[in-house]
Amino acid sequence: MSIVEASDPSHEEKTQADGLEALFESLESPLLAYAYRLTQSIETSQDIVQESFMKLHRHFKHVKTPKPWLYRTIHNLAVNQHRKANRTFSIEQTKAPDIIISAATKDPELPPDESIVHQEALGLVRLSLKALDARSQKLVYLKFEKDMSYREIAKETGLSVSNVGYVLHHAIKSLALELKKIGVSE
Repeated sequence: MSIVEASDPSHEEKTQADGLEALFESLESPLLAYAYRLTQSIETSQDIVQESFMKLHRHFKHVKTPKPWLYRTIHNLAVNQHRKANRTFSIEQTKAPDIIISAATKDPELPPDESIVHQEALGLVRLSLKALDARSQKLVYLKFEKDMSYREIAKETGLSVSNVGYVLHHAIKSLALELKKIGVSE
């Protein structure tokens, strides 16, 4: 590269555009799938992916690892979209509409700043639940919201007790992986 090319802003812009185009071509489908899992809406997923690439374009010089940056940005945009759409989050829009996680999660003992962090963490967990299939969502709901035993869940769902344990184990493992991907460690 010559000195003229290095100082030429149009060359730098072309390199950035080429990099963004290559990223878009390689990551568009997986990012759309990820956004869809978070939002359950094709249109919203497309908007979020487009917005994340627009943000990347504005910050491209400062982003060292674009792929994880895009995934995190999509996650944040999905969370923001959920906050705007519905201040009290439920999973009633998922594939299992009979499952509703209660919004009565405020702990009067917590200071306001900790309460906000607690509410956001609960929102992220609930958002991650959308990645599960309807059966897994229902079992998680029965176990953790209704505080039912495996035997009671088996009786209600018609599954065997061991199958309830198996499905719950994999559902919790999937939730943990999803939460780890979006940066929740606890």
